[in-house]
Amino acid sequence: MQTLSPAVSLTSAAAPAVPGRRLAFSQLAIAACVLALCVVVLGAYVRLSHAGLGCPDWPGCYGHLDVPESVRHIEAANAAWPDRPVEPEKAWKEMIHRYAAGTLGLLILALAVSAWRRRHEPGQMLALPLALVALVLFQALLGMWTVTLLLKPLIVLGHLLGGLATLGLLFWLALRQSGWQPRPAEAERRRLGGWALLALVVLIVQIALGGWTSTNYAALACPDLPTCQGRWWPPTDFADAYLPWRGLGINYEGGVLDNEARMTIHVMHRVGALLALAVLGALAWRLARSLDAGLRRGGWLLFAALVAQLLLGFGNVLLSLPLPVAVAHNAGAAVLLLVVLGLNHLLHPRRLPA
Repeated sequence: MQTLSPAVSLTSAAAPAVPGRRLAFSQLAIAACVLALCVVVLGAYVRLSHAGLGCPDWPGCYGHLDVPESVRHIEAANAAWPDRPVEPEKAWKEMIHRYAAGTLGLLILALAVSAWRRRHEPGQMLALPLALVALVLFQALLGMWTVTLLLKPLIVLGHLLGGLATLGLLFWLALRQSGWQPRPAEAERRRLGGWALLALVVLIVQIALGGWTSTNYAALACPDLPTCQGRWWPPTDFADAYLPWRGLGINYEGGVLDNEARMTIHVMHRVGALLALAVLGALAWRLARSLDAGLRRGGWLLFAALVAQLLLGFGNVLLSLPLPVAVAHNAGAAVLLLVVLGLNHLLHPRRLPA
């Protein structure tokens, strides 16, 4: 009797078997996706530990491919960058993040080359791997501008969103090329597909609001819950809070906004969290009541990720933004993104070749 490989056994009866070369491509995409998640978490750790300017130049660090550690090299680096003396701990955090991001870029390039070579094979995706190459090149530019423009919030936010977009697109590529395509009933797809798309849009907006909160150092602007500095709706300044560009030459490390603007940003992140909780919670509830076992499992997974993220958000406020909790909150946003993308994969199946 013919046996199925583990990857093929996950497919539904209606899905075709996955050719060996396409399976290898999917496995490479999964490896890149795992590394992308690590890069996103490392980037959050670097930002939240105030090491974003640990290396004042790019792509090296004080003119080196690693961190200067000898007395002679440190003295030379301090003479060349007198306003940014060497702090080896912060510099290594930044460089490890750059090494991981560079390795990810090479994996994405390998995916694009492989996709181009197999572009005539049925079912092989090409546009998305090529788009990922363009995205990772733009991410490198954003990484450079993050340093050279002194942590300008718009650039840092773009870098954060670009990293999550890279992670999400790699995950989508891995799913679409894996051959794992359960097919819920058409009625279930019609009933839940629109909710899944809405949840994805709302989640992206909330991630952007959270990124703007972090890059403007507004996470501690409201140290109490559910009020903000003792008020249900504190004084706000939307014009200053969401001003995208303030010119060049400003060092944004530590933030430049006044108290009202930071409170505005923080409160809007909370408002976005309530909206995301309502939409994603409604999707999780509807999925949990589905007739399809796979969708029910997806609903419970979404519910668990949502509750964990909510608790981490509470912890950030009540515990005054401890580094492990803050990094975990960023990782939780990435996990939520992957869960919602996985649900969209189930509810919007790809038309597979015969």
